[in-house]
Amino acid sequence: MPVPTDPALRRPDPDELLAKVQQEEARARRGRLKIFFGASAGVGKTFAMLVAARQQLVQGVDLVIGVVETHGRQETAVLVEGIEQIALKEIPYRGRILREFDLDRALARRPALILVDELAHANVAGSRHPKRWQDVEELLAAGIDVYSTVNVQHLESLNDVVSGITGIRVWETVPDRVFDEADEVVLVDLPPDELLQRLREGKVYLPNQAERAIRNFFRKGNLLALRELALRRTADRVDEDVQQYRRDQLVTPVWQTHDALLVCIGAGAGSEKLVRSAARIAGRLETSWHAVHVETPDLQRLPPADRERPLKTLRLAQELGAQTATLSGTRVEDEAVRYARTHNLSRLMVGRDDPPLWRFWRRSVADRIGRLAADLDVIQVARAEREAPRQARPARERIAPANWPAYALSAAVCGLAGLIAAPLYPFFDLANIVMVFLLAVVAVAVRFGRGPAVLASFLGVAIFDFFFVPPRFTFAVGDMQYLMTFVVMLVVGLVIGQLTAGFKYQAQVAGWREARVKALYEMSRDLSGALVPEQITEIGSRFLATEMNMRAAFLLTDAADRLQVPAQVAAGFPEIDPGIAQWAFDHGEAAGQGTNTLPASPILYLPLKAPMRFRGVLALEMRDPARLLGPEQRRLLDTFASLIAIALERVHYVSVAQETMLQMESERLRNSLLSAISHDLRTPLSVLIGLVDSMFLTQPALDEAQAGIARKLREQALRINAQVNNLLDMARLQAGRIHLNRQWQPLEEVVGSAIRSLRPMLAEHRLKVDLPDDLPLVEVDSVLMQRVFCNLLENAVKYTPPGSGIWIGAFTSGSQMEIHVEDNGPGLPKGREEAIFRKFERGQQEGSTPGVGLGLAICRAIVEAHRGSILARPRPGGGACFVITLPLGNPPPVALDDGQSPSPGN
Repeated sequence: MPVPTDPALRRPDPDELLAKVQQEEARARRGRLKIFFGASAGVGKTFAMLVAARQQLVQGVDLVIGVVETHGRQETAVLVEGIEQIALKEIPYRGRILREFDLDRALARRPALILVDELAHANVAGSRHPKRWQDVEELLAAGIDVYSTVNVQHLESLNDVVSGITGIRVWETVPDRVFDEADEVVLVDLPPDELLQRLREGKVYLPNQAERAIRNFFRKGNLLALRELALRRTADRVDEDVQQYRRDQLVTPVWQTHDALLVCIGAGAGSEKLVRSAARIAGRLETSWHAVHVETPDLQRLPPADRERPLKTLRLAQELGAQTATLSGTRVEDEAVRYARTHNLSRLMVGRDDPPLWRFWRRSVADRIGRLAADLDVIQVARAEREAPRQARPARERIAPANWPAYALSAAVCGLAGLIAAPLYPFFDLANIVMVFLLAVVAVAVRFGRGPAVLASFLGVAIFDFFFVPPRFTFAVGDMQYLMTFVVMLVVGLVIGQLTAGFKYQAQVAGWREARVKALYEMSRDLSGALVPEQITEIGSRFLATEMNMRAAFLLTDAADRLQVPAQVAAGFPEIDPGIAQWAFDHGEAAGQGTNTLPASPILYLPLKAPMRFRGVLALEMRDPARLLGPEQRRLLDTFASLIAIALERVHYVSVAQETMLQMESERLRNSLLSAISHDLRTPLSVLIGLVDSMFLTQPALDEAQAGIARKLREQALRINAQVNNLLDMARLQAGRIHLNRQWQPLEEVVGSAIRSLRPMLAEHRLKVDLPDDLPLVEVDSVLMQRVFCNLLENAVKYTPPGSGIWIGAFTSGSQMEIHVEDNGPGLPKGREEAIFRKFERGQQEGSTPGVGLGLAICRAIVEAHRGSILARPRPGGGACFVITLPLGNPPPVALDDGQSPSPGN
């Protein structure tokens, strides 16, 4: 029966209707994106966008310009006049002020429509989003319609293709997802000759730039290739729009808008030639193609080799670039036509399968498809070979020794029907007794399938004729009208058996699919409650064992994203090959059994690909390797691996979030305590120092012993006061409340101030300062940098014995200045050169050296606030060396005292 072409006669799928309603609701809340698409710069995208915007302005639409690049083109600048523009945001970058699209002002203004030119533009560092298309997505999410422009070379999937054609790599790209999800794409096209003429006239670039562009990027060959890419990409986009319209409007007839191809793969020999021919035709037509296999009840009676052949052919088609699917139904032609109409495929290719002469009444698949769908083009391909023995082989195997109990039970049921009908013979007409045998045929078909049902039909006719039709107990027929009864009874029995067996098969297929979906749902539900990777692997192993009869081993990554091979796996599991597992992890492709990479391995290795990164490898041992041949089985495995990877990534980021929250709370509590304690201690310490100083002014004067005690008391109070100042500084640095008062300073003054403040402490050490006279000025906060040198010198005094040396030196290297503070003490703890810069980290974990481990942490915070760096390393001759690196910048000129001309930094 032909599929109805009137959309009103086709009953819509409730699931499709629900998905459509949900999509429309989401689309209603979201703004609409219209992209003006071109092959290259200069074709008139911005001009076309402004023309369309002015039409909207005339219709009363609330329209503003977010950013439009006129590039000095007069005709484009004229269209901008009179339209409200949002002021651009000024962002400092490397000593310059750059102007960028102000997303916050656009969201606050909230127009109905906004123009945002150059969708692929990369924003300046410091903007909210690194890319302009991300700004546009935020505008769309806020319900604001957007007009934008993009060139074909800016599409991510075509970026390398364009660079191969033009020899120029474009680094600003837009994901294809943004282009495909746009509500409307307008192609702005211009022939290459006209574009080159515009270039020569200076309507695209300035004259000197235009000549250089024509010699490099804008060569005619490049423009022709880019134009073809733009036209093809737009055609692909339009094809997707057509498909969406057909789905929304429930259109069933095929629209021959493109030469898409569908290949039907059967169980006969020569299917490989059919697939290869389809791949060649699709390649010549430069179009997509699909390959499907329809599982019918007839296939279940074929030998295993014949049942596996189409699955192998489907894998070949998938490798050749086809989209594959396995369908189920009672008739091949019905499912093939339904698939072709659903995907708008105008050409259907099948293998030539001329029926044998003794089955003259049966039409070929091509003829049946042609009669069912007159709007499809059917192509027949000669098979590579004839499988002569194949017609006889299934007949021998249909009544295989393994199936004889079903046929025996079928005969027994027919005998039982005769026994039941015997006592009814005196009371009922023969027409009613026939119903008992028809009921037996139905029961056999439901329980045992098509073959036993056919046997039951013939046996039922024979028993009815022998025992109930006069003359009884003979096969002779006294009344010729009973011949019609026999024929009708036999035909009805065969038809009922055929339909019942077909419906039983469809019910089995539906049950299998329902079981798979239910199992995936239950696994997803269990994975959503998993809290640790061990729970995820246990859930996955249970699913594979119960639903797919497979055993699994999970190879997960460590904290450094390195693949870890488990020390031991389940008993009886084959030995895991780390090399194959690492290859699957590195390349993101399946390897091992059933693949094209090391297929001799007894294990299949599937990478666990999550949205952010690969989370490991799944090693599978299959008790039935033939299960991998089916595309549905591979898709089920891929879905399972994806769910496991997503669950592992979720657990990972939950752990990261918990650790981050704990660290943030700890830092907040620590800073609060530091601030509170330091403020409470600062006042009494100042009073204590003042009281000690006043003791030296009292009369009578202190004796020597009392003066020594007072000096020690003052020294310790000052030490505690320094620690409190460190605590306060660290609290301010962590809170971001310190503002640098940066001025151009000579380094000698900063270092000299630090040395003078620590002169008593440095009295017992040999200090040498080696600062060249020609050192340039540095732009620093002198007070904070003095604290850095004080902390470094104090640190050297505390950890080196009296009489040891301390050296301070500096030199310039390129655009940086390096400052060294060295000592010849015991040196740094081995392997802890970086750890000593952490807060409350001390070089000696236990000891009598005073301090709380904040000095070096404060040094690093201050230096990094100056956009510099500080590191520690062992001194070649023994001891420690701290290296400070500061940017030089552009110091102002300084006039020298000897009357020489001023020079920068001298």
